[in-house]
Amino acid sequence: MKILLASSEAIPFAKTGGLADVATGLAKALADLGHDVTLVIPYHRQHVSPSLLVEQTSTRISVPVADRLVSAGICRTQLPGSSVEVLLVDQPQYFDRPALYTAAGEDYSDNCERFVFFSRAVLEAARTLEVRPDIIHANDWQTALVPAYLDIEYRHRPEFARTGSILTIHNIAFQGRYWLWDMRLTGLDWKYFNYHQLEFWGHLNLLKGGIVFSDVVTTVSPTYAREVCTPEFGWGLEAVLANRGA
Repeated sequence: MKILLASSEAIPFAKTGGLADVATGLAKALADLGHDVTLVIPYHRQHVSPSLLVEQTSTRISVPVADRLVSAGICRTQLPGSSVEVLLVDQPQYFDRPALYTAAGEDYSDNCERFVFFSRAVLEAARTLEVRPDIIHANDWQTALVPAYLDIEYRHRPEFARTGSILTIHNIAFQGRYWLWDMRLTGLDWKYFNYHQLEFWGHLNLLKGGIVFSDVVTTVSPTYAREVCTPEFGWGLEAVLANRGA
């Protein structure tokens, strides 16, 4: 099976928490089971060790963000000690920064734009490089729009016609909630800004979009899966998750 795993961080390229450990560990475990695994992450240049061999390819992609096109390069490497190919989306304006998500204790003001871009870039990289995945696996709010873009804008393409999507929730407290006008950044039709899909109490909620549009939703453990379906631990999304059934 060909699996494309999308994450905002992974070891040994960049890490702020457990997401990086899981992305790397899962990719390696799936490859050890015989699957063809490609990991797509942003190229956080300031966090990648110079000892890692990263190849700058000639491939470039153009990604629509709001009313403009943002260009990015694609770099390649491998997860050390595995057969997993790593594609690094090289967009220095968004990802060549001292920290992954924050500065001076505050979120970067353009985080929504950065990860709207990256979510679509995952699919553009796969399309351009003809990866043709059977499954695309998104992780947390930073890549939660990948299943939405796949379902809304890429499903008609032959290379994605049979691609399934999975979203894994690592920490539901972090949802990618932004003011409603950031919906323009996504390039999606405003009809999707409704309480069944991307709207959440008047805000754009990226994680909610991933929950709604992915074929399968998972969490990091069976216990956490049960907890996030309760008002105590669901952070307002328990009803959305309950609507997904099993």
